[in-house]
Amino acid sequence: MIISRTPFRISFVGGGTDLRDYYRHGYGAVVSTAIQKYVYVSVNKKFDDKIRVSYSQTEIVDDVDDLRHELVREALKLAGIKNGIEVVTIADIPGRGTGLGSSSSLTVGLLNALHTYLGQKDLPETLARQACKIEIELLGQPIGKQDQYIAAYGGLNYIRFNADETILVEPVNLSKKKKREFEENLMCFYTGITRKSSAILNVQKKNVTNKLEVLDKMRDQADEVWKCLAKNDLTKFGEILHEAWLLKKQLASGITNPLIDSYYSKARRVGAFGGKISGAGGGGFLTLYCEKEKQPAVRKVLQDLKEMKIRFEPQGSKTIYSGEIGDE
Repeated sequence: MIISRTPFRISFVGGGTDLRDYYRHGYGAVVSTAIQKYVYVSVNKKFDDKIRVSYSQTEIVDDVDDLRHELVREALKLAGIKNGIEVVTIADIPGRGTGLGSSSSLTVGLLNALHTYLGQKDLPETLARQACKIEIELLGQPIGKQDQYIAAYGGLNYIRFNADETILVEPVNLSKKKKREFEENLMCFYTGITRKSSAILNVQKKNVTNKLEVLDKMRDQADEVWKCLAKNDLTKFGEILHEAWLLKKQLASGITNPLIDSYYSKARRVGAFGGKISGAGGGGFLTLYCEKEKQPAVRKVLQDLKEMKIRFEPQGSKTIYSGEIGDE
């Protein structure tokens, strides 16, 4: 049996510039972090030649092409596995539609587990590139590439997407003390709203040409955040986060709604510097940057929402168990 553990992520700035429709004009850039919330994938040889996949549903099929779960199907095919396997996935938080990169984390984790099962050890770059191939090329999802890379690499990173398809992953060098302060100043609330990001992202893709100026500013904010965090300037980060939120709302109408705007405005009024809705927008988790002394007031005005504590995850997808069941 093989078990992989792959982190979810929170993206701070630059989201949308990791779409090929944008970065082919020059480059895109994001600042994003892996967090200590995970998706787990277990892979085990099945006694017979069938394929069993268990997630929110259970599928038992004779042939890989008969699987309804697209990500598992394509990951198995890419790995060259046709039958005789069992795949089980579980996650720490709600999956699709919460804006924490769940689909990409699952894809990276699947590939990691399957390649380990086959006796292969892949670098983060390989896992990320193959996950992009599955989601973007094979399944035609209208998504960018940041989620796959942060899931594979882990850490708090500046990621640059070049027009020639090369991708640069650079760690953000915060001091240990400032990184702890950064974590403590982040607040994350579950809105209870889940949505398919593909609808919003399709609109964003169609709007890229008309929104180049906005996207350029969002990309430049990633460069600016990288620099200000390297200088341990967290106050500047909070200010840029608010500016980034105002820009992102211009990309597509579904990115926010009156309820989310109300939550955000309430939090800002009582002390939060800025924030954003994770993922494409429209729901999921609301992440805020707020100094500790102001946090009780934010919790009070957002008391209807469930808070999730944020801790950064320095590692990307990893194998946490490899062996026979019952092994010591």
